[in-house]
Amino acid sequence: MAAERALAMATCTAPVNIAVIKYWGKRDTDLILPINSSLSVTLHQDQLKTTTTAAASRDFTEDRLWLNGKEADVGHPRVQACLREVRRLARKRRGGGEDAAALSLSYKIHIASENNFPTAAGLASSAAGYACLVSALARLYGLEEELSEVARQGSGSACRSMFGGFVQWQRGERPDGSDSLALQVAPETHWPELRVLVLVVSGEKKPVGSTAGMQTSVETSPLLKHRAEVVVPERLAQMMQHIRERDFEGFGQLAMRDSNQFHATCLDTFPPIFYLTDVSRHIIALAHRYNAHHGHTKVAYSFDAGPNAVIFALADAVAEFVEVVRRSFPPATNGDQFVRGLPVGSAVLPPELEGAVLTEPVPGAVQYILHTKPGPGPQLVDDPSQHLLGPDGLPRSRA
Repeated sequence: MAAERALAMATCTAPVNIAVIKYWGKRDTDLILPINSSLSVTLHQDQLKTTTTAAASRDFTEDRLWLNGKEADVGHPRVQACLREVRRLARKRRGGGEDAAALSLSYKIHIASENNFPTAAGLASSAAGYACLVSALARLYGLEEELSEVARQGSGSACRSMFGGFVQWQRGERPDGSDSLALQVAPETHWPELRVLVLVVSGEKKPVGSTAGMQTSVETSPLLKHRAEVVVPERLAQMMQHIRERDFEGFGQLAMRDSNQFHATCLDTFPPIFYLTDVSRHIIALAHRYNAHHGHTKVAYSFDAGPNAVIFALADAVAEFVEVVRRSFPPATNGDQFVRGLPVGSAVLPPELEGAVLTEPVPGAVQYILHTKPGPGPQLVDDPSQHLLGPDGLPRSRA
């Protein structure tokens, strides 16, 4: 039985998500309760995922944490919040007489976590990281209940990574946050033609972190208050309808408008926050010229709190738009690795498109393109050889 084993271990993977109706601003910073609901697309773990192994042993003398091979601060308040909540749920479940012989809650925990994408790429690593942490801890302690509320206390957007496909994070009304949960709007199989291109512009650290930026916006931006109270509720309903109907025109237009308004609230913050760069603005202009040439929405951009563009498109538009990006932002080096992830076919641009869409190229401005699609939520890894921790509870060598 679990309590008799010297070591218990569980490994899970979890995905990144990209919000198409943005969350920006907390009404409770301790519980991470948002000022508005949000809606996201979960990206496929074949291209972007976090893997986390959690182990417990009577022989461990302290809790420890390793991130991407380096020991990190296990005492971080958000890590501790997740540990505390999972242990509380396990204790509560056992109070009802269940799992009397389960893993001892007094055992110390070792945790190792790795991303299969560069953390410096500016992608939402914290969402995948905390969703993965909570999923692995839940498996370790035998929990099966809804856990997005726990993941939210690690990172707000992590609650959306607890599900695949298209996910809404409900704002909730209760002061304790018990109704601020994530719900799946549609599974990843719902819209098989939808594709996602991540245009990585910069891996540099943001000048203003999201947590600090949000609070300054809440305190100083009248536009943010109007957005949360008036604009977002209507947009959420519209976006869910576009997703259910697989209406790319409506989906794409609304995703771009919401991204633009989010960054407008950053400019409305005082002092203003600048997450977009000149290259980001070049990409926005390129997408609009491309859509104007075709006479309808073929691609749609969305930018989180950083310069990297997330482009949504249907599968039949990917090859041509990737060629447009390649011609607009020619790779400075390593052209073979410019497009990564799902395969992308070749495309020849017709002269009329070149004349209408392309401008003076900006070499090296886009580091690479990652091609992916909607994917599932957290997954259990059954293969023991994939554990990040060895039998001694320490990180395995990845040499």
